Amino acid sequence: MYLADRTWPELGDYVAEESLAVVPLGSTEQHGPHLPLSTDHRIAESLARAAASRAGYLCTPTVNVGVSVHHKQFHGTMWADPPEFRDYVESFSRNLAYHGIDRIVFVNAHGGNQTHLREVGRRLREDEVAYAVEWMWDESIPELVDDLFAVNGPHGGPKETAMMMHIDPDLVREEKLEDARDGGASDWPDDDAYVHGARNFYDSIDNTENGVLGDQTDATPEKGERLFEAATDQLVRLLEWIDGREFRDLMAKPHVDPQPGSRR
Repeated sequence: MYLADRTWPELGDYVAEESLAVVPLGSTEQHGPHLPLSTDHRIAESLARAAASRAGYLCTPTVNVGVSVHHKQFHGTMWADPPEFRDYVESFSRNLAYHGIDRIVFVNAHGGNQTHLREVGRRLREDEVAYAVEWMWDESIPELVDDLFAVNGPHGGPKETAMMMHIDPDLVREEKLEDARDGGASDWPDDDAYVHGARNFYDSIDNTENGVLGDQTDATPEKGERLFEAATDQLVRLLEWIDGREFRDLMAKPHVDPQPGSRR
């Protein structure tokens, strides 16, 4: 069920019986010469809506701009600063809770959002407002990703390319796949990326001239379909697991005994 396409009376039965919502989040940022800036948020929305529809849960509109300042040197990249991003996500999560939603799954397709979504989840849990967790599609199926691609590429690589070939092939510039591979990097470089244990980079352009990594020519629509179906299945299982737990069991455990101040 897609929240934004419903009228408010049509949502009444859902909130009377269910308390879980799926929130897709991505980014609007460079993904090399072959993929659109919409890659991350299109993947997140497609997975969230597919899983929510299959399992019968509520899916919200997509957050299209995320924490992407590390791609700022490339044309068109948009970003939210981390504090504002966290506050925004927490704010709309709290208004979902006002409507009776106490379990939220952030369906995330952008690595830059991960740390900040975890922090929002911690805030909501500490206040016992909601149980909110961040889910990253490729981390749910690591073995399949490794099986399908010799050089995965953490950004704009074959796994994201294959997913977009499946989701919206018209947006993939297939004639640019070799340019993406040859003008990028196969993986994070080992030369000066880490110096005496310190990360010597902040932006993606520090490691790859065209913004992407991996061998994009290894992507196919068939591989994308396998990734999509496997990740959707994992997301459905997560939603059902969270929905089946008691809210109290999802909250933070109490302080160990003796309780602070109990012997004063």
